[in-house]
Amino acid sequence: MPLTLLVARNPDPDSSLPYLLRIPLGDGLVLRARETWPRTSKVYCHRHDAPWPDDADVVEEVPLTECRRRGAAIDVVADRRREARSQFVLTRARGREMIFWQTAKVAKAARPNIDLPTARAGGLEDLEIVVDTRERYAWKFSHQQATTTKRALDTGDYGAFVDGELVAVVERKSLADLAGSLSSGRLAYRMGELATLGRSALVVEDRYSSIFKLEHVRPSLIADQVGECQVRWPTVPIIWAENRALAQEWTYRFLAGAVQEHRMGEAARRILPAANEAE
Repeated sequence: MPLTLLVARNPDPDSSLPYLLRIPLGDGLVLRARETWPRTSKVYCHRHDAPWPDDADVVEEVPLTECRRRGAAIDVVADRRREARSQFVLTRARGREMIFWQTAKVAKAARPNIDLPTARAGGLEDLEIVVDTRERYAWKFSHQQATTTKRALDTGDYGAFVDGELVAVVERKSLADLAGSLSSGRLAYRMGELATLGRSALVVEDRYSSIFKLEHVRPSLIADQVGECQVRWPTVPIIWAENRALAQEWTYRFLAGAVQEHRMGEAARRILPAANEAE
């Protein structure tokens, strides 16, 4: 019987993972997934708690030449010349299973040939980063000298406070999420909200060049929309951080810099009245 990887739409409209995958392994391993193939970045997957639906809305059938379990990974080879090899990596973090779908090219790109620094940002002993309660699969900042707490933010995914005042926020996007938000118009509203804050940024976990590898949207249209957003809201920089690790590092340094800048401004405001009185 020929091997086939089936890709269908997730019948649950409220799920953040819009696709179902049926991997021809044993009786069939069914996963929920963010994307239909790991073209530009790792795709997060989760086990589906129900069997493959009889009335599945199949969007793609990928013939396979190989589907084999190798330890903690499942190797999948599509019967085509391009984008043929991929791998599902099954691991555990904080006591729960996590599944990532990747290609060799994506895995290599996700490991830049650099060592991230461990020095404190801005000389701060410890930076508290507030993570929005709606942020799923949040950054941990485990490599940085920072602690995280969960709290609802009016806008943005990560923020820094000083004496209860929000001094900076960062909105995080994967390339797929960015493209979807631009196409739907949601990003325009979010950029407008970010622009109302004194210090804010949008950080993308990918390279700018990856825009032109997108397949389900017109790359030039996405590039145009990115440029228009930056022109319309110039106070909100769009940072292309190459991958998740560098996106976290940039966000850590940005938020620490904002805290330091705010504290210096407060100190200057306290000194000026005293200097005027002395005169």
